[in-house]
Amino acid sequence: MAIHWYPGHMHKAIREMTNILPDVDLVIELLDARLPASSQNPAIVTLRDNKPCIKILSKSDLADPQTTSRWQAHFEQDASVKTLQTTLDLKGKPQKIIRLCQALVPSRVKANLNMLVMVAGIPNVGKSTLINALAGRKVAKTGNEPAITKGQQRIKLGQGIMLLDTPGILWPKIENENSGYRLAASGAIRDTAMGIEDVAFYLADYLIKRYPAALKDRYDLASVPDTELEFIELMGARRGCLSAGGRVDLEKASAILVNEFRAGMLGAITLETPEMILEEELIVAQQKETKADRDADRKRKFRSGRADAVQE
Repeated sequence: MAIHWYPGHMHKAIREMTNILPDVDLVIELLDARLPASSQNPAIVTLRDNKPCIKILSKSDLADPQTTSRWQAHFEQDASVKTLQTTLDLKGKPQKIIRLCQALVPSRVKANLNMLVMVAGIPNVGKSTLINALAGRKVAKTGNEPAITKGQQRIKLGQGIMLLDTPGILWPKIENENSGYRLAASGAIRDTAMGIEDVAFYLADYLIKRYPAALKDRYDLASVPDTELEFIELMGARRGCLSAGGRVDLEKASAILVNEFRAGMLGAITLETPEMILEEELIVAQQKETKADRDADRKRKFRSGRADAVQE
């Protein structure tokens, strides 16, 4: 599955982040608590290196709390990383985040010097909302559509902290196919970049296996069907998504499922666990190795064919 949504400003943002990171003292990375690994930009991981990092699991009220705690423990195996859960209202969190920044970079505090804190994350994860809460005023645009912020801006917080706001960035190639579907389901990728039916079928398959009670309760079902097609057709019929001839309009039914998941109407759901991601990373590594071997074999055959042609 290829995702063709990588606006030009994201490529520019990566270059700008690369240039400024040597001057950054600490990175605040916002992750979607429903998909902590899939919403973790590999470019940020690489560019950050060993700089202190606060990983904020946003929208934690929409995620499975037990799985969120497991993700926190997983991330904090890295001694340079601390984690924090937040909800959309961020009640009581700004001062806690500021104190955590000061604790992670004590040398700047002791020297009475400002620290530069970069705020980064994928589109639509809540960066601007966080920045406005930290600043105590509206300094960043917010919205439900991804890619609202287009360029860097600096915001002086006081208390020895200068924030560096960066655009929400994805990466050109999402190698884990499952991560692509999860990002689309969460709304990090514009709906025009992927078919809503593909996203809904992936989501339905996962929920049938992991959260069948959530589907049963939300859609008032006597039992949950075994397959995603059966479920979407049943749910669509109950919601009146019927076209001419009484057939279920799969696109309309799919949109209902995806939008209700995004709004948290299905309950507290997390789309991945640390164990799942480890298994998927092994599969991706094997796929890359197989592709590399195939490409190398193709090149050998090409060179061999050219050598035979020259001899003739």
